[in-house]
Amino acid sequence: GIRDLVRSSGLGDVYKRQGQVRIENSALVMSPRVCVPLPYCVRYGRSSIRSVMTQRPAVLFVCLGNICRSPLAEAAFRKRSAEAGLCVDADSAGTADYHVGSPPDPRSIAEASLHGADISNYAGRQLHMRDFLRFTHILALDHSNLADVQALAPPDATARIGLLMDAVEDGKNAAVADPYHGNQDAFAETWNDVDRAARALVERFMRAVI
Repeated sequence: GIRDLVRSSGLGDVYKRQGQVRIENSALVMSPRVCVPLPYCVRYGRSSIRSVMTQRPAVLFVCLGNICRSPLAEAAFRKRSAEAGLCVDADSAGTADYHVGSPPDPRSIAEASLHGADISNYAGRQLHMRDFLRFTHILALDHSNLADVQALAPPDATARIGLLMDAVEDGKNAAVADPYHGNQDAFAETWNDVDRAARALVERFMRAVI
C-alpha cells in the first residue's frame, strides 16, 4: 500500500511537520518528509533552468504569511507529484513571521479538502537561511515576496529562486493573487492557479528539465 512506499527524505529539521502519506477519509494527507514512488520513483536534484536533474527535487513555496497561498501550492504540488509517481520533497513558508505555528486559513483548508488534500496539520513557519541550501527550488507566489526572497538569499545559496507562475506557459511573470481578503471563490481561484503551476512543474521534473 501507499503507507509502505513512503520513506523519509532525510532533509532534517528544516521541515515543520512530521508523519507519513496516508489515505484518510478519501483525502491524501501529506507530510513534507516523504518520497512517494507511485507507480515508480524518478529521482532528480539541484540544477539551474533547462539543465538535466540528477537527484530528487526539493521545492519550497513562499508567500507572505504561509497560511493561504503557499500551503495550497505545496498541497497541489504534492498531489500532482504523487499522482505522477514523482519523488519529491516539498514545504512552504512565509517571508513574514505573522503566523508562525498557526494552521492554514480555514478557507485554504476547505479548498484543499475539495481537491482531496488534507492540510489541516500544516503549521506556518518563516523562511530560514538554511532553506537556501536545503531546497533545490524556492518559488515565490508574487513579485513582492520574490524580491524579499532574493534579498535574503546568502552568497552561497544553491537553491534556484523564481516566481511560481513562471512555470506555466501562459502565466509568465504573473502573480498568484492573495485571497486573504476575499471569499471562498478567491481561494478557489488560488487553487486553480497553483494547481496549474503544480502540473507544469511536475511535467518539467518528469522530463528532467527545470
